[in-house]
Amino acid sequence: MAVIGGGAAFFLLGNKEEKPDPEAEAAAMAKQAKAVGPMVDINTFIVNILDDDENRYLKAAITIEVDVPAAADEINSRLPQIQDAILLLIGNKTFSELRDMQGKMQLRAELINRLNEILSKGQVKRIYFTDFVVQ
Repeated sequence: MAVIGGGAAFFLLGNKEEKPDPEAEAAAMAKQAKAVGPMVDINTFIVNILDDDENRYLKAAITIEVDVPAAADEINSRLPQIQDAILLLIGNKTFSELRDMQGKMQLRAELINRLNEILSKGQVKRIYFTDFVVQ
């Protein structure tokens, strides 16, 4: 009887899983989101953009922030492929799409999605435009 009572007490009292605190979990996720990951600079490039009236181009440089160091290494090792994806995406934009803040934010989101399709060892967290001139 004592053994059965002890076993029951163990299972009832000792087998309780601690439930995670939702507030602590949210705070940890917010802290992780604010943490700065490894960064890779993409040097200044110039690309023609679409415009009906005249020849336009974009001169830009970006910095790519990734979630893990392995993703930064992958970007560096696949730099020609990454640059090609960036240039092809931007080259299909029009002057009117790139001249305002909304267009730049849209371009940033599209670049993140495109680069994340290419990467296999991590993900792009953010893209920073360190130079951006549309002319």
